[in-house]
Amino acid sequence: MSNAHGAVELEVDQITHETSDAISLSFVVPEHRTAQFAYRPGQFLTLEIPCTDGGSVARCYSFSSSPVRDPRPTVTVKRIEDGLASHWLHDNVVRGMRLNALPPSGMFGPENWDSDFVLMAAGSGITPMLSIIKTALFRHDNRMTLVYANQNRESVIFAEQLSELQARFPDRLDVHHWFASDSGLPTAAGLATMDVMVPVDYEAFLCGPTQYMNVAEEWLALTGTTARRTHREVFSSFDSNPFRIDDAALPHESDGKSVTAQVEIDGIETEFAWNADTKLLDRLLELGLDAPYVCREGTCGGCAYTLTEGTVTMLANETLDQHEMAHGVRLACQSVPVSATIRAVFDR
Repeated sequence: MSNAHGAVELEVDQITHETSDAISLSFVVPEHRTAQFAYRPGQFLTLEIPCTDGGSVARCYSFSSSPVRDPRPTVTVKRIEDGLASHWLHDNVVRGMRLNALPPSGMFGPENWDSDFVLMAAGSGITPMLSIIKTALFRHDNRMTLVYANQNRESVIFAEQLSELQARFPDRLDVHHWFASDSGLPTAAGLATMDVMVPVDYEAFLCGPTQYMNVAEEWLALTGTTARRTHREVFSSFDSNPFRIDDAALPHESDGKSVTAQVEIDGIETEFAWNADTKLLDRLLELGLDAPYVCREGTCGGCAYTLTEGTVTMLANETLDQHEMAHGVRLACQSVPVSATIRAVFDR
């Protein structure tokens, strides 16, 4: 058993109580790791939480900070019922504590900023939205419409920040709240009764429970508009711990058919034989190559790469959308080769 590639100890610099069950944690990144921990709006940080006797669990938390606005990278953690990691953090984290973290990952944020955004969040799904909103307002020119669903007014995370941003940028940020205590759970028909203007040309960003994201898409379709692209953020608990690599589980010599692979990581290209019964990420780790990854389960997008030549089959995919697939994006942890030659580029 060995430690994960790229794991770094981050020091907790500040703890902010956003609501009775949500805290934000700001981190000090070691100076020599600044480039490695640069992040984009919509990405997440994977933390190792030492909440079990002699062991730990890994969890992903979205950045609520903006890389162009905030001095420290910050994630926000909502206390979840029966949530082992979130309970431990709420009950134990203190300023100066150090936690292991993997470099930022995820593909939820905008690729570009040349269209308007419709942001649909529920509960802690507001976290990556705040990062996107602040970055757009302070660095770009696009307009945004946010529809944010919560149980009641007291459970609104970042209520004050959102109010201040809307007051400062009234022509560019339009915020609408839905409270289940007043109106019941959101429905497409219910959202249609709200006075929400949906722009003609926009990208949609959805984050929250699956049922809410489905309702949001249904409502957007009722508006008669078509999103340029729709992004959905889905987090799952890991079956494995990316901070602890089981070396025995990595592939070894096989008698199966092999292909020739050329893989570029951080500008360095390596050519090697790749067995047809082995996942690409497993082969890269076996070779000691520093490929990015988090969950190894096809749910987070942390090992995404661009397939520039050849064909692969993905055994599972819970994170890439049709747009990404059409542009050659694949997941290394789920890719097995089909064609005789493969070329892949990790351009994190």
